[in-house]
Amino acid sequence: MTKTAWLFPGQGSQHPEMMADLLTAYPPAEERCAQAAAILGWSVIECCAGRIGNLDQTLYTQPSLFLVESLLVDALKEQGAKADFVAGHSLGEYVALYAAEVFDFTTGLKLVQRRAELMNAAGGGKMVALIGFDREQLQEAIASTANVVLANDNHPGQVVISGLPAAVDAVLGKIKVKRTVPLNVSGAFHSPFMAEAAATFATLLEECTFHEAIFPVLNNVEPEPTTDAAVIKARLQSQMTGSVRWVDTCHALAAAGVTQAFEIGPGNVLAGLVKRTTPEITVTSIATIASLESLG
Repeated sequence: MTKTAWLFPGQGSQHPEMMADLLTAYPPAEERCAQAAAILGWSVIECCAGRIGNLDQTLYTQPSLFLVESLLVDALKEQGAKADFVAGHSLGEYVALYAAEVFDFTTGLKLVQRRAELMNAAGGGKMVALIGFDREQLQEAIASTANVVLANDNHPGQVVISGLPAAVDAVLGKIKVKRTVPLNVSGAFHSPFMAEAAATFATLLEECTFHEAIFPVLNNVEPEPTTDAAVIKARLQSQMTGSVRWVDTCHALAAAGVTQAFEIGPGNVLAGLVKRTTPEITVTSIATIASLESLG
């Protein structure tokens, strides 16, 4: 029997047209957007149109992606679809928890809004994506350099390192890498340097009620399937300072018998990562109502 995973992309997948199809083809979208605007104090629709804020700024990106992806989840469930497992990349993990009914939309959006505010306010850090490198050499360089960590293990040939600028540069000076891409972020996300932000965020997290997941969840910091609400909350609390273990997530899904996955949200970043890590899992992108309906 085929097992299916629902995967949710994070920051970097956003684009200005990601709301367009939902607004024209999915009637509940307008009301949900109004609900989101009342919570956020700004409109995702207006942000995507370039009239409010900056869609590529963390403060606006994360809530906007959560809104879009949660609407696609609702539409998918209305067709009677179910997942055997859910997982999300960084911000996408919050949508995975919404899909698994760990919390409702309002709770999820408020958590994402606060997370985005804290991450947007972070400073003094640097993140760089590395493409094409010797993994053993990289691990040795990180181990021998203080104040830098492996933040995102995306696929065997692509990772992100995070830390103090001098430490990140020191690692880059110790290794051979085909290509480096500095990320346009304000701080050293997914590293110990987010500890203060994570501690502040933990206060809000503790106030939220988490329910047992209806689908097993693979968290970024510990990609072992669980439905336990307390475990999920504890793992989420560690996410801001912990690494995104996407390679391990892919291998865990394959080991659990997953052969097909849906990337639910804009873009196809996760499809590419899964293909490079576990090619036995076929990934179909669901970015619009039209693409969802084409599944039959």
